[in-house]
Amino acid sequence: QVQLVQSGGGLVQPGDSLRLSCDAAGRTFNWYAWFRQAPGQEREFVSAIRWRSRHTYYADSVKGRFTISRDNGAKNAVYLQMDSLRPEDTAVYYCAADNNLILSSHRIANQYDYWGQGSQVTVSS
Repeated sequence: QVQLVQSGGGLVQPGDSLRLSCDAAGRTFNWYAWFRQAPGQEREFVSAIRWRSRHTYYADSVKGRFTISRDNGAKNAVYLQMDSLRPEDTAVYYCAADNNLILSSHRIANQYDYWGQGSQVTVSS
């Protein structure tokens, strides 16, 4: 069973930065993405990256503040650098991966077969 192992997250103040990591434990996928879910809300798309081309995609709510990237070395890992954090960014963040997505589906959570365990991000003063 493939597992995506997440690290990072925590409690920060508005304007601070955090970085989330997602390690695919030796397996490479074509697509990686980050979703988030706040209490009482549906899981929403945050960002995605295509492994080979490194093309990136962002939700409007995080564009210009968050950056998704992939490891440049031997690790099969992706990262989400979150800057200028706001209280409304508070959520559990999930890493997701898949090999069989089409471009039009990359923002849809149920199209991803592999998921990380989730990381709590809380932005509060």
